[in-house]
Amino acid sequence: MAGELKPAGPDTIGTRPGTGPRPAATPKAVGIAWALLGLNTLGSAGAKTVVPLPRSLIQMATMGALVAAFALALALNLRLRIRPSAFLFLLTLLLVPSLISSVQLEVGFGALFRCARLSLFVGTLWLLSRWWDGSLTFVRHHVRMYFAVLVLVAAGLVVAPGTAMPEYYGGRLVGALWPLTPPQIGQYAAVIIGLTVLLLMGHRTTGSGAAVIIVPSLVLLAMTHTRTATVGLLVGLALAIGSLVLTSAAARRFFAWAVLCAAVAAVVFSSALRAWFLRGQSQENFANLTGRAKVWDALLAAPRTTGEQVFGTGLGDKSFDGLPIDNSWLAVYDEQGLIGVTLVAAMIIVLGGVALLRPPSLPRACAIFLISYCALSSYTEVGLGDASAYLLHLALAASLLAAPATATPLPPAAIPRRRIPRWARR
Repeated sequence: MAGELKPAGPDTIGTRPGTGPRPAATPKAVGIAWALLGLNTLGSAGAKTVVPLPRSLIQMATMGALVAAFALALALNLRLRIRPSAFLFLLTLLLVPSLISSVQLEVGFGALFRCARLSLFVGTLWLLSRWWDGSLTFVRHHVRMYFAVLVLVAAGLVVAPGTAMPEYYGGRLVGALWPLTPPQIGQYAAVIIGLTVLLLMGHRTTGSGAAVIIVPSLVLLAMTHTRTATVGLLVGLALAIGSLVLTSAAARRFFAWAVLCAAVAAVVFSSALRAWFLRGQSQENFANLTGRAKVWDALLAAPRTTGEQVFGTGLGDKSFDGLPIDNSWLAVYDEQGLIGVTLVAAMIIVLGGVALLRPPSLPRACAIFLISYCALSSYTEVGLGDASAYLLHLALAASLLAAPATATPLPPAAIPRRRIPRWARR
C-alpha cells in the first residue's frame, strides 16, 4: 500500500512541553504494540491444527503478547501522556462490574485472570492513545496485522487442505497452523476488505496494492461461509460510502457500480447465493440461527439473584450450560450484568454520535464502517465485553474520531531568550 504523504513537523518553540502536537511520524514500535494486541485477541481455542498445539502454550503466547504490548507502550510513553477519550473512559468503567462479579469466584479463578487481561488490554490502549490523532496510521497497522493472519490461514490451506477444511465444520475454512474458527477468519477478512476499499476510494493506496489484499481476502471470506461477516461487510461499506457520497465523486461512482453489480448478481446468481447463504441448513435450523435461539432463551429464563442481574456472574468463556452464547449483549448480561450492557451500549452510541457529528472525511468513513460492522456482528458474535478483536476494532474507530492535538502557548516570560552574538550587536 502506498505511503501517505506527511507534512513537515510543526515549530514547537513557545509551546509547553507535553501539550504540543504529536510528532509527525508515529514510532514504528507503536505498530508493533498494536500487532501484539491483535495477537492476544486471536484466542487459544478453535480448530485442530496440523501440528497439535497445547492450549497452555497458545495461552502463554497470547498473554505474553499482551504483556509485551503493555511494556512496549509504556516504554514509548514513559511520561504517561494520554488523549482524553470517552470510549476508553467507558471501557475502563466496564472493569468495575467485571471485577465485582469475578471476585465472587462463581466461574472460578479464571474470572480474575480474565479481569487482569482486560485491565492490561485497556491500559495498553490508554498508553497508545497518545498517538490517536484522527489520521489513518492505525488503519494501516490494522490492515497489515490481520492480513498477516490471513496469510497464515492461506499457508495452512496450501500445506494441509484437509485439515483447513474439516468435515466437523461442514467443510468451512479454519486455521490449520493456528487454531482459528471460520467466524474469526471471516471477521478478519471482512474488516480488512472494507478498510482497503475505503483507502482505495480515498486515493491512499494504489489499485494493485489494494487488489493484493482484497482479492485473496474475498476468496478466504467465501470459503469460511460466514454470513455475519459478509452481511457486516456489505452493510458497513454501504453506510461508510454513503457518508462520502455528497463530497466524493469516487464514492458516488463506486456506489453506483456496487448497486448495479448487486442487482445483476441477485438475478443471475440467485440460486447459488441462496445455497451459499443457507450452507445446506434447513429453513427451521436457519430460523433458529443454527440453534443459538435455544441457548438465548435458556439463558434469559435462568433464575438470577439481584446481584447477578446487576453485576453478572463474572468473566467466563462466553458459554451457558456448556453451549456458546454467540451474542455479545447476552454474554455481557450474563457476565457483567445490566451495568455492563449499559456501558457497552454507551460505548457504541458515543462512537456513533461522534462519527455523525464529524464532517465527511475518509477517517470518519472508516470509523463508521468499523462501528456498524461491530454493532451488526454483536447479534451473533461475542467480544464486546472482554479483550477481543471487536474491542480493538472499536478502539481503531475511536482513534480515527480523535481530534488532532493542539499546542498550548507559553507566556512570553517563559520563552527562553536566544543569546545574540557580540558581532551581531554592532
